[in-house]
Parts: sequence; structure tokens; C-alpha cells
Amino acid sequence: MADEKRRERPERESGGPEPDTEPETDAERRRRRALFLRELTEARELRARVQPRRARAARMRQQMRMRTFRW
Repeated sequence: MADEKRRERPERESGGPEPDTEPETDAERRRRRALFLRELTEARELRARVQPRRARAARMRQQMRMRTFRW
């Protein structure tokens, strides 16, 4: 899925926008951020399916951190 997105926008592969192009708009930035967050969530879900014991241990550590965190 990520490879398909990269093929659609090859100018992003070179490390950012070129100097002669206009700066990206807020809508473009939000769209890229939403895509990144979707892919990150998808990767976490895949990792949880592939390594259930490690994912469970990570969840338990996170819960313990949240319990001991002082508001």
C-alpha cells in the first residue's frame, strides 16, 4: 500500500519539495499526516497479529506506565 502511494508522488522521494515549487498548503500537510497515521496504525495492528506475545507485553507496559503517571 505504501509503495503505491510513493509511486503516485515521486517528487517526495528526493527528500522534500524542490526549491522552485510553492510551499505546501495546510490541506496537503494534513492529508500527508493522515496517511502517515493510517499507515502507522496499520503497521501496529500487523505487528500485534504477527507477534501476539510481544504486543501483549507492550500493552501491559503501557498500562503500567499510565497507572503510575501523575496528573
